[in-house]
Amino acid sequence: MNYFERAKKYRAKKRLGQNFLVDEKIIEAILDASDVSSEDTVVEIGPGLGFMTEHLVKSAKKVYAIELDKDMVEEVSKIDADNLEIIHKDILKTDIFSFGKNLKIVANIPYYITSPILAHLLGEIDDLKSKNRNAISQIVLTVQYEVAKRLVADEKSPSKEYGPLSFLAQFWSEVEFVKKVPSRSFFPSPKVDSAVVKLTVRKEPLLKLSDYSFFRKVIRACFATRRKNIKNSLINAGFSKNAVELTLKELGIAENMRGETLSVATIGDISEKLKANL
Repeated sequence: MNYFERAKKYRAKKRLGQNFLVDEKIIEAILDASDVSSEDTVVEIGPGLGFMTEHLVKSAKKVYAIELDKDMVEEVSKIDADNLEIIHKDILKTDIFSFGKNLKIVANIPYYITSPILAHLLGEIDDLKSKNRNAISQIVLTVQYEVAKRLVADEKSPSKEYGPLSFLAQFWSEVEFVKKVPSRSFFPSPKVDSAVVKLTVRKEPLLKLSDYSFFRKVIRACFATRRKNIKNSLINAGFSKNAVELTLKELGIAENMRGETLSVATIGDISEKLKANL
């Protein structure tokens, strides 16, 4: 199936970050990672010209395709499938939970709104009762390669990769790097490579804490100024100097450590101790 020739007939809209995935092998890899069965309800975000949608409707019980661009809605509407419902709407204004439970998300999303979309799907770290997240079982995303590295990064990764986005993804899901996607797999070809990642949503948060909003503030403090050590980062964020020094001493953490060298669990420990010491 010549996706490239089909995509060439359409002009991608730069303002919407449109790049059509035309590599059949990558499409197959996404389908394999999604592992869609006849019992599954799938929400496809940004179906574009419907290349992925054509396959999903053959495997899924129901497919909801959410597309912002009216021209693309018209294209996807050409797919003749009783189990396909096309929704002309901004994904960030869409209640995912309205589509059912145990949903599987498949998305080739514009790179410039990756973080907002993830937050919309998973909820923020302190959003324990996110209706969207509670309705989702897994998410398969095609994102910019550099973003994919951030999603799977930990304290052993290069410091520029490990940060708040890593925390958000891993706090509410198990993240798997599936496959790197070269830029030539798209039409028009973007300037950067992409990657497919799979997020299996957790039923419970990664850590059990007493105050998740406080934890979120601590995370922001740890990564707000990467060149500063953990002590100064926390103090600059408004936490009491005495409480910060006592917390680090009690946990045996050197004051000159930097936030990007500390694990999610360690920063969770800092959050709990610091709150108690204030």
